Amino acid sequence: MGFVRAHGLEIAYDRVGTGPPLVFAHGGAEDGRVWRPQLAALADEFTVVAWDEPGAGRSSDVPAGFGLADYASCLAALIESLELGPVYVAGLSWGGTLVLELYRHRPDLVTALILIDTYAGWKGSLSEDEVRARVGGLREMLAAPPASFATLPGLFAGAPPKEFVPLLEELAAAVRPKSLQTALLVMAETDQRDLLPQIAVPVLLIWGEQDLRSPLTVARQFEEAIPGAELVVIPACGHVSNLEQPTAVNAAVRAFCRAHPRARS
Repeated sequence: MGFVRAHGLEIAYDRVGTGPPLVFAHGGAEDGRVWRPQLAALADEFTVVAWDEPGAGRSSDVPAGFGLADYASCLAALIESLELGPVYVAGLSWGGTLVLELYRHRPDLVTALILIDTYAGWKGSLSEDEVRARVGGLREMLAAPPASFATLPGLFAGAPPKEFVPLLEELAAAVRPKSLQTALLVMAETDQRDLLPQIAVPVLLIWGEQDLRSPLTVARQFEEAIPGAELVVIPACGHVSNLEQPTAVNAAVRAFCRAHPRARS
């Protein structure tokens, strides 16, 4: 575990293993602990880094006026501070939107993108009615007990895996409502459809077959828009596929990275 400074903020991260660098960005209402199955399984072959974005986990609170480019700049600063060079970078849900923005501004830092159950921003992937409904429900969600963050419909195809229930409870208890609100409102206004056809690095799409938050129709939009994108659909799996089916997700990540050797800086 360590910290770097970016934009005057302390950014926390966990780092394990040796080998080609693989950086993970978590979703909303989460922090880097959500990647525990990936850190444990992939450290035999990769230098695996999971950050706590600004406003999450052990990192500093989000300043007023923080935007998507600011989150991406902080992630870039982490990669540069750790002298990782161009990296494989993976993002789940909101984290996928964030790593796409990293690629927009700093493609030199990205060897390949791994997009897991994500969006090109809500505005870029969902209907206007759906975005309006999600924004409308934001205040109600933030006023609800923290445990509700871990039980949104579609996060899992069935009940959450028993071994991860304590972790989900810990993540929910650590949510900072103001920071979550900032991230979700940024997500609601983001439309990255212009970026997708311009991506010139290998891209892996990993999707839960029963994801109700970012359904397979969104995955198909990515597959059609991004040149050469590869799609892996995980059966019997919802939105948080890295926890619900970690063995399948880890195998897909490992095979993809092996198939696309890291570009040296």
